[in-house]
Formats: sequence, structure tokens, C-alpha cells
Amino acid sequence: MERIKITYATLRADNEDLHAAYEAGVDAARKRLGDGYENFIGGAPRGGDGTFEVRSPIDTDIVVAVVAKGTRQDVKDAVAAARAAQPAWRNTPWRERLTILRRVADLISERQMEYGALVAYEVGKSRIETLGEVEEAADLIRYYSDVFERNDGYQHAMDNLGDPAVHTKSVLRPFGVFAVISPFNFPMALAMGPSAAAMMGGNTVVFKPATAASLSGLLLAEAVRDAGVPDGVFNIVCGPGATVGQEIQENDGIDGIVFTGSSEVGMKIYRSFSRRYPKPTIIEMGGKNPAIVTATADLDEAAEGIMRSAFGYGGQKCSANSRVYVERPVHDELVRLLVEKTEKIVIGDPLERANWLGPVIDANAVGRFDQAVAEARRDGRVFTGGERLTGGYFDRGFYVEPTVVGNLPADHRLFQDELFVPLTAVHAVDSLGEAIRLSNDSFYGLTAGVYTGKPDEVEAFLDECHAGVLYVNRRAGATTGAWPGVQPFGGWKGSGSTGKSGLSMYYPAQFMREQSHTIVD
Repeated sequence: MERIKITYATLRADNEDLHAAYEAGVDAARKRLGDGYENFIGGAPRGGDGTFEVRSPIDTDIVVAVVAKGTRQDVKDAVAAARAAQPAWRNTPWRERLTILRRVADLISERQMEYGALVAYEVGKSRIETLGEVEEAADLIRYYSDVFERNDGYQHAMDNLGDPAVHTKSVLRPFGVFAVISPFNFPMALAMGPSAAAMMGGNTVVFKPATAASLSGLLLAEAVRDAGVPDGVFNIVCGPGATVGQEIQENDGIDGIVFTGSSEVGMKIYRSFSRRYPKPTIIEMGGKNPAIVTATADLDEAAEGIMRSAFGYGGQKCSANSRVYVERPVHDELVRLLVEKTEKIVIGDPLERANWLGPVIDANAVGRFDQAVAEARRDGRVFTGGERLTGGYFDRGFYVEPTVVGNLPADHRLFQDELFVPLTAVHAVDSLGEAIRLSNDSFYGLTAGVYTGKPDEVEAFLDECHAGVLYVNRRAGATTGAWPGVQPFGGWKGSGSTGKSGLSMYYPAQFMREQSHTIVD
């Protein structure tokens, strides 16, 4: 089969070769289920303090992997290995570093089908979501490498004020050792993106994946090893946040940190990580992402985009569309169309071709869903959904119905708190201005979307909406669907700490610090 470029929008019902390749990947993945894995420190496998099982949210009877449980000492050893490897890696010419990292990208793409199926087993993603994510992990390496190259390794000549004897240049140099702590929902892309950006800048990495997505992280380590990244440049320690994560945050040998996850943990890291002096602290903390629908919108387009963004991967995206503000004259029709589209969603084992939506990640997510539905029933109305699915493998997994709620006060918790479940709340407004004001009235500022037929309303939305990623009239997703080099992806306010986005040209520079070199002949 000629290789097809796979993104979140590639997989179609009639793409038979691609579906067949994925089914072969599923067969290969099944043979690896339940295998044992060790951590990877200084180029060598490392056991832990016993092991833990990673079980599938699709069916908890399925053991996806048995993983060595890392300890604080393992983290200390990983930091020591990273520090020992960093000088040689820093001194490796940047073009050679990019060549090695591009080999990592190629290996990830070559293994996309098997890796995708294993990610699906581990975190419950559908085939379109999981194949898109694996390719995104590879494309992040490629795009950041291209950015690095376009900037000539971030060495730029400066002005000499007319003195030919003076030669000054600006050079970006690595910090040293970066820690990367990734979430379960994008276990490859949100691990490989920052790790690759750190490494191409001459840093070394200590990586901790989310416990629920440990295998996905270990697959990346496998590709890094096989591509020839030198020992100690990339180290992985799996295990609980209370030990592995805490040691990473407290270890003075870590020179910078990237964390993607909850605002509670992210803000704690942001406030505590720089103890002796400021260190780069790149924190991405999710969103409560609004879609606005005006009276001039194409309502079918809006309903489709809202449905896809609200319920794709069960609302477990930091960019999920979890609140909707719609002008009152079209409120009822928008809700009718959204309910109609939501009720057509096919839910089940996401490895099966027919199923668009799989489970949420765990019992805690089900609990958040049940609580939110109970509050919606108490304080407003559930338009559709609201139930946990039962019977057969549904009883062994974590399956809930995509849910649309409304008739709630504008300041209700369901318009404020990030839930990470397939639930979106709809509220009627009297004007675009009111919708923008309510959209901006949030701790978060990650993504937002608008549907309108008026150019002046588009401009008002783009000028006044306080979020890092904005979409206009997008049927493919009201608030979701970024790709490296296409849509920069980063948040304002409580959604991100740096004001620089992933998937964009500014991201790799965050992993280096500027130094001025002036030489006089």
C-alpha cells in the first residue's frame, strides 16, 4: 500500500486500504497485550519497586501491559544519567541532532498501525483519533526540526554599528536537563512534542508518562532507542505521581519542566518548581472551551462542529467544546439539530470500525459524569444522554452517553469547571456581545469557536475573544483539531504559562536560553 498521510481528518469510510492496515496493526498489538516492560535509564532497562498493571478502559479484563513501578531513586538515577549525557549531546552539531530525531519520527510513522492499536487499547481512542495522534507525534518532530533549520540552529548575526572588527551573534543554548510529564489523553503527541523540542535544542530528557498511559510512553522510548538517540539523552520512569512525579518536581538536577494536565497540579508546579532561581516552567492546563452560534449561522454546520468537538474522544480533550452560547431566536433549532446528531453517535469498543466513540478513561471520569448529569437534572434540563451504558463488555468498561444539557443559569458550575467527559451545556443569549462576555468569563482561555454569517461578527469574535486558538465556521470541529504547522495550539490565562503555543514556530525556542557572543578582531 502506498503510504497515506494520516491526520485526524484522513480516515474515511471508503478508505479500505487504510482500514485493512489498521486491522493488521490490531492483530500485531494483540500479541503484545500483557507483556512486561521496564523503565529506561541511561540506555539500559531498569526494574522497579514491583510492577503495576495497565488495564484497558475498553474492557478492564484486558491487561494492556505490566510495567515496572519507578521509585524516587530511579528518578535520581535518570537525572544523573541525563546530566552525564548532556554535554556530549549539546556538543553534537545541531544538524546531526535533527538527523537522529527525524529517524525517530520515521520509525513512529512506520509503526503507526501497531502503535495506534496499542494506544487505543490503553486509553480507549477510536481509530481515527489514535492514528491521527501517532502521526501527530511524528509530525511534531518533523515540524520542530524544520523550524530549527529555518532559524539556522538559532544562531543569528547582530549589528556591529559599522565597526568591521566587531562580530556579535545571538545564540540560543540549552538549559541542561528537562523533565516532561505527559497526560493520558494524548499520550504520544504531548510526550514526544516537548521531548523532541528539548532534545533538538541540546537538552536531555527525563520523561514521566501518565500512569494510565505508561505503555504509550514506553513505545516512544522504544522508537527513540531504535533510532539511535545516544544513551542517557532520553530516559523514562513510569509510576505514580506521589513518588515519581514528586521527585521530578523537587529534584534540583532538573533545569526545566513541561507539564500537561490539571490546573490543580499545574499551578502547584508553577508556584513551587523554581526554588533557587527562575527556571523554565511550561505548563498546559486545559480549557473550558466555548462555541458561539449567532442568528445568522448555518445551524447544521454549527451543530455538526459542536457535536464533533464536544464528544470526540469522549470530551477528554483540553480543547473539547464543553459550553455553547447561542442567540435566542435560533436556540431551540440549534438544540434540536445537536440532539439529533448526538443521538446518531455509535458507541462501543473503539477498535471496531463501526464505533465512533469509546469509553472514558476510568471510574473517576464516570463519577464526574454522573455528578454533572445529576446537577443538570436538578438545576436545568438534560436534552439527551445522561446514562451509563450497561450489558456485555459495557459492564467491564467505562461507557457513558454523550450528553447535551441546558436551561441552566449562566454562572452554573457546568459552564465553569473542566469535566473531561462527554457533556456540553447550552445557554441562550441575546447578543454576540453577551456571548463573548460569557465566553471570556472563565479561568481558562484555550480554544473557542464561532458560527456566523456576518463578517463584522467574525472580526468582533477574533478581536475580543480571550483564547489562544480560535476557529470560525468550522464543521470539522468547533474548538478542536489542531495540527503541527497548521494551527498553533496554546492557551491564555489559566490554560498555559508561557503565551507561546505548541505546534508553532515559537515552541522550540522555549527550551533554550539566549547568549550574546561579541568577538573583537
